Amino acid sequence: MKDEKLSKLIEVAKLYYQFDFSQQQIAEQLGVSRPSVSRLLQQAKERGIVQIKILDQTEGTEQLAELLKKYYKLKHCIVIPILESNKDAMKKELGKAAANYLYDIVKDGDIIGTTWGTTLYQVAQNVQHKNVKGVSVVQLNGGVSYSETHTYASEILNYLSAAFNTAPHFLPLPAVVDHPLVANAIMSDRHIKHVLELGRKSNIAIYTVGELYNDSTLFKAGYYSVEDIELVKNHGGVGDICSRIFNKYGHICSQDLDERTIGIKLSELSNKEYSILVAGGLEKTEGIYGALTGQFSNVLITDQYTAQSLLEMEEGEQ
Repeated sequence: MKDEKLSKLIEVAKLYYQFDFSQQQIAEQLGVSRPSVSRLLQQAKERGIVQIKILDQTEGTEQLAELLKKYYKLKHCIVIPILESNKDAMKKELGKAAANYLYDIVKDGDIIGTTWGTTLYQVAQNVQHKNVKGVSVVQLNGGVSYSETHTYASEILNYLSAAFNTAPHFLPLPAVVDHPLVANAIMSDRHIKHVLELGRKSNIAIYTVGELYNDSTLFKAGYYSVEDIELVKNHGGVGDICSRIFNKYGHICSQDLDERTIGIKLSELSNKEYSILVAGGLEKTEGIYGALTGQFSNVLITDQYTAQSLLEMEEGEQ
């Protein structure tokens, strides 16, 4: 190839691929037609001047899912590829994947138990309407009356109920109270008892892992004293599910705090037909690990980076 021709191919390729010129802009700059630019770009690819590499973010996710199923004895696992490091973007993708899974498994007569938070809000927003009968949707734990973070408790139940042709069963109570006696008195009310019992009977539970300490919705809401928080730290708390705090081995951090918590117990999640944990982000890895080692969950929906980290944690424990 003559040097002049080669130089022209390189110039056109650089303008198009490196400097984001349109083909029309290149044509005007070089004084040629737009179809000529298109032909030059094609020649640049054919001669190896331009080499296009496509990074398929989905490669390996199925293998990661299979390994997680094996290591953590899961019924099902979905690992999604993340194209952006943005936390909100990741939650949206997790929400879509979980919504599709929920749509697939829900059938007539199911009882769906759910909790609250931004991840579950993304799930509920993305669930498509399904023509099923006799489905119930119930809140699994108390909520937060004051929080700097919107928990979307009512929106989540309303969206899910609308998707599955039913009415929601709310638990309009604080997640944590000041004393076990108060919790027992509240839960003895026949209306509250009915909702809690429906949650225990749910065959599908879908929830996430809450972060602790600085980013904890429960801590920000003022449910715990300084002494409570210190106790959680001393016992290695890594996350909460349904407002119940546990360590990396899936053990409840404090029996007293657990008795002050209103909602389903973690041990009751283990008996569900589908106990679906939807969570991602490296900051939640230890919390997810604790949930899996505690065998609260039999379905995991997470991202590929968190999946890889979970595998490394499991290998490190062996």
